[in-house]
Amino acid sequence: MSSPLDFLKEFFEGNIDFVGQHYAEEAARSILIAGTVLSFFAGYFSQSMKVTFSALGSFVVLAAVLVIPPWPMYRSNPVSWLPPVDTSASTKKKA
Repeated sequence: MSSPLDFLKEFFEGNIDFVGQHYAEEAARSILIAGTVLSFFAGYFSQSMKVTFSALGSFVVLAAVLVIPPWPMYRSNPVSWLPPVDTSASTKKKA
């Protein structure tokens, strides 16, 4: 019997693959650069630092929500590792 906490633990465990890491990095970079430019112009035209930092903070929160959790799109290409090698048999042969 699984509990709701097991689902949350599995969701937030953080196992993403290398392709997913690349997607997350590109998404964060794009969101933050676009957010910086848009925040600058919003603050410039409104002549308000409050607007600038509020808009930039909103983009940072958006980037965090999209990038930090291990969403399924970041886990769609799992890494296939090689099987473990039994080293105890190889060390006995050398001795």
